[in-house]
Amino acid sequence: MNLIIINGPNLNLIGKREPEIYGSTTFEDFFIQLRAKYSNLSVDYFQSNIEGELIDKLHEVGFSYDGIILNAGAYTHTSVAIGDAIKSIKTPVIEVHMSNVAAREEYRHTSFIAPNAKGLIIGFGLNSYQLAIEAFLSAY
Repeated sequence: MNLIIINGPNLNLIGKREPEIYGSTTFEDFFIQLRAKYSNLSVDYFQSNIEGELIDKLHEVGFSYDGIILNAGAYTHTSVAIGDAIKSIKTPVIEVHMSNVAAREEYRHTSFIAPNAKGLIIGFGLNSYQLAIEAFLSAY
């Protein structure tokens, strides 16, 4: 199985940014552990703070990968274009958020990703990514 994790803006600061919400482990350290745990899978990673680069990556992998795990960060709540990109590709997408966005500010309660995603996992910290991998494994 060929999966990719795509992270959006400010998620390059996981481990440094708001540790009370996101924890103190960097995503890079977590990703090493994740790849070791799922060594039988091909799991790639891409992060960008730029909306257009996220869309380009979705277009690039959206017809060849088995699954996309997407944490679009704040673009989740603002980007019609990312929602449209997901609608345009064949590869299923699971939307992931480390924090429980429903318990945060009102503007975070709307997702332009969710209507086009296979599913949504929120609020389990870095384990949200692992839960998404498990969801893809159980679907195949």
